[in-house]
Amino acid sequence: MNQGRNRYSVCFVAMILILAFCFILGLGVGSADIKVSEIIKSLIAPGEVFFGKIIISIRLPRIIAAIILGGALSVSGFLLQIFFGNPIAGPYVLGISSGAKLFVAISMVFLVARGIYISSLVMVVAAFLGSLLSMAIVIVLAGKVKNMSLLVVCGVMIGYICSAVTEFVITFANDSNIVNLHNWSLGSFSGINWEHVLVSVVIVFVTIIFCFMLSKPIGAYQMGESYARNMGVNIKRLRVVLILLSSILSATVTAFAGPISFVGIAVPHIMRGIMKSAKPIIMIPACFLGGAIITLLCDCIARTAFAPTEVSISAVTSVFLAPVVIYILVARRVSSRG
Repeated sequence: MNQGRNRYSVCFVAMILILAFCFILGLGVGSADIKVSEIIKSLIAPGEVFFGKIIISIRLPRIIAAIILGGALSVSGFLLQIFFGNPIAGPYVLGISSGAKLFVAISMVFLVARGIYISSLVMVVAAFLGSLLSMAIVIVLAGKVKNMSLLVVCGVMIGYICSAVTEFVITFANDSNIVNLHNWSLGSFSGINWEHVLVSVVIVFVTIIFCFMLSKPIGAYQMGESYARNMGVNIKRLRVVLILLSSILSATVTAFAGPISFVGIAVPHIMRGIMKSAKPIIMIPACFLGGAIITLLCDCIARTAFAPTEVSISAVTSVFLAPVVIYILVARRVSSRG
């Protein structure tokens, strides 16, 4: 028991230190490299430093958004993997992120093009409705398809359909206010402002608190439905709550950053391996920190690797995390044969 607690403590401290390093790195690198001393001065007195506006108005909100939304996406994937009982379930693979993206794109095109202001909250609501619609389709398919691998394929197809419709919507969008819609649809933290950060922080942290409150019933559900019922868990209510919580988290990410691939699938698996535990009380904060670190690092690479050109963050996460997903599939295949 003490050995397990020591392991958790060491891992959490290490991840916090890595996240702090990535935070400083993100503030310093970019089209203009900034020294640590200049970063500190900019944070203390931004008006007195040449790079102050760049750090406070552009890089800092982007970095905070990458941390919050990356963590949210990872926790969302963890909840979906519990719900479906499959380690390769995730918002991106199951088409949930694509459904959210479609609804946000439609909202932006039809409302912004008519001069109607879209607030951050409206974008989140639109993304949430899209997530719920995609999730409902996946759940219906889950009742018809017992093979989880086939269900994942169906989810990928749903994602492709939603992405195709989104591309049609974007193609015929000609309003100057939605010029960046194409970049957003590929996944990007560019254009994030303090309003987006505030809304995402409130939504994500309230949702994470609810996840913590449900740690015990979720842990019981992991042991099987029969065990959970014997422990007094209302299975139907818990499943609905899992759907809502995961949809809120993935919708918030998609509303502000677009779809980000493979973080929701790979990070929970990586954290299980590091923590040597699947307990929700351990995995929820571990997934949040792991998702924050990986997303922030990938965002730094996305905006600096080919500077001044910025690539989509999904392209970077795919390169680094897709092999993890392939490993999961191969390992499951080998273990099932064994």
